[in-house]
Amino acid sequence: MGMSLRALLAILQWWGFNVTVIIINKWIFQKLDFKFPLTVSCVHFICSSIGAYIAIHVLKAKPLIEVEPEDRWKRIFPMSFVFCINIVLGNVSLRYIPVSFMQTIKSFTPATTVILQWLVWSKYFEWRIWASLVPIVGGILLTSITELSFNMFGFCAAMVGCLATSTKTILAESLLHGYKFDSINTVYYMAPFATMILALPAMLLEGGGVVTWFYTHDSIVSALVIIIGSGVLAFCLNFSIFYVIHSTTAVTFNVAGNLKVAVAVLVSWLIFRNPISAMNAIGCAITLVGCTFYGYVRHLISQHQAAAPGSPRTSQSNSPRSRMEMLPLVGDKQEKV
Repeated sequence: MGMSLRALLAILQWWGFNVTVIIINKWIFQKLDFKFPLTVSCVHFICSSIGAYIAIHVLKAKPLIEVEPEDRWKRIFPMSFVFCINIVLGNVSLRYIPVSFMQTIKSFTPATTVILQWLVWSKYFEWRIWASLVPIVGGILLTSITELSFNMFGFCAAMVGCLATSTKTILAESLLHGYKFDSINTVYYMAPFATMILALPAMLLEGGGVVTWFYTHDSIVSALVIIIGSGVLAFCLNFSIFYVIHSTTAVTFNVAGNLKVAVAVLVSWLIFRNPISAMNAIGCAITLVGCTFYGYVRHLISQHQAAAPGSPRTSQSNSPRSRMEMLPLVGDKQEKV
């Protein structure tokens, strides 16, 4: 009973931080008229860098995982670059499309991960994995066709963001082998690199606009509190993911992750009242059911592989099944800052 309560509380606070970060970001772009996604992303990275340092060195919440200086540039930097693109595109899409549509498109990530691994790395996947992608793709198509607030630029930003998330996940498998990274150590190493990558483009492209906004906005202090607060909450979100991973099973994490999208869609609609048609809602529901099915299939396959290491299937080293790599860790151990 105690473990179940702990898992429930972990999931609820994860949902709380996740939905709050998304809603505040949308509020910044829409209500505060602060239409600078690169600057908002930069604030998030700075807050996350400071938060991770405090969590590891001051609060001693997690021991620091030592990474060789050479590995920081060869392994961490490429991931940080893709990670940076991922966050920026997420914020860009939030500026142009509703939260409900953006969250539904983000659910396309399992499909982009599998397709990327199949096309680029020639990895084999069981038919059950391909079957689980059908409702995800179908749901995304239905949602996109029936979206009343459709914006092509926002849609493309969100879709490329899915590809960036998938690339980050695949890179993590190859670049971080040998390092048992948790979400806090991941942020500790990646957020400073991401800040460094993004600072100059943010100043060059948005610096003038930010200065103008600073002098023309009415209640500047409260607006800055909200913007910096979103960065603090973004770090807290990563801290909450670490807590959820250690309190729940993989299946529970997968289901909770998809229900979290539904909660974010509902809360954003209650606040921003963006129009959602019945078919649009059905498309979103189909996508989330597909994501849950994908997670369940992936869990079954990984259990089967773990339970039968010496079976005839695994001993056939030349069969395509034996070459099947670990299934993509989408939304499992890593999440956006």
